[in-house]
Amino acid sequence: MRIKSLFALFIVFFAISSANAQAKKYIVHTVAFYNFENLFDTINGPNIDEEWLPNGVQNWTSAKYKQKLHNLAKVLSEIGTNDQQKESPVIIGGAEIENRGVLEDLVKEPALIGNDYGVVHFDSPDKRGIDVGFLYQKKHFKPTSYKNIPLLIYKNQLNASAKEKNDKDDASDDKSEIDKNLDRVYTRDILLVTGFLDGEEINIMVNHWPSRSGGEKKSSPFREAAGRLDRKIMDSIYKINPNAKIISMGDLNDGTYNKSVKEGVGAKRKKEEVQQFGVYNPFEEMFYKGNATLFYRDAGDIFDQIMVSETLIKQDYSSFRYWKAGIYNKPFMIQTTGQYKGYPLRHQANDVGYSDHFPAYIYLIKESK
Repeated sequence: MRIKSLFALFIVFFAISSANAQAKKYIVHTVAFYNFENLFDTINGPNIDEEWLPNGVQNWTSAKYKQKLHNLAKVLSEIGTNDQQKESPVIIGGAEIENRGVLEDLVKEPALIGNDYGVVHFDSPDKRGIDVGFLYQKKHFKPTSYKNIPLLIYKNQLNASAKEKNDKDDASDDKSEIDKNLDRVYTRDILLVTGFLDGEEINIMVNHWPSRSGGEKKSSPFREAAGRLDRKIMDSIYKINPNAKIISMGDLNDGTYNKSVKEGVGAKRKKEEVQQFGVYNPFEEMFYKGNATLFYRDAGDIFDQIMVSETLIKQDYSSFRYWKAGIYNKPFMIQTTGQYKGYPLRHQANDVGYSDHFPAYIYLIKESK
């Protein structure tokens, strides 16, 4: 009789425990990165923007600029949303941004204005004037500090073998500018933003690493230097707080397998490979499964990546942790005809399009109290 009573008690306890486990609820936030591809206004600024003026090569009119803002806003408002997740990204990193003004215009678009996004932006030394930027939903994220960290790279960093032989240039119109007096290669700064996401401190870096102008191999040392700077920033954060949560996102102009990412940042493909102060790159596994954020000469790759610190992949969900990653590539963003069928639907002579990249995103989750 006593055994039966104990067994019955166990069944009741198990049922209650199972019910509680099933009743667990989670807060889910989307963090996204998107290369906006030449988000220029129609005003002649101090940068090299003549191509993107009404009388320029692109015939960039106010109507086209407004359509570009509308297109980007539609994408940004939908990244990471599904039947369960209705909310637009709480944090967005962007690249190829002319100035703060275009970001302020963007967040006022009807698709985004209800989210009340704040803007963080610095002008970088890039000669074309394309910068990185940071958008955040004010109700969820409270910035406490932000700064731009220059990437100091020089022409003499190119290795001898790369100087002797150039491989084919990439197709991007993103070209690194070299100061002939100092031999400095002017490129985008790294934007570091620290703040509280629903009360939890988190550090986010937004990157747009040097292009492959001149060829992948020749320009690789520049991106390797960018990867090392990313790692240096992470290490400096860890010195202040060994338990810091860090996200590094951006258009790296390199794949997940390149030296800049694997050795410079030290990113790992699998969670179990990540040690303390290490970095996990979920997009490496996605690449080997055939996913892509951009295409060149019929080959897909993932240049747009979001990497997370070891502190974000622990199994304790009492605070925010990384859950999963994705690439947002809905049919309306894809070229459906012609030579570039299947590619991202980018700007063309008569069509404004969206971007030559698909955006990347991750979900952060924690148990709801």
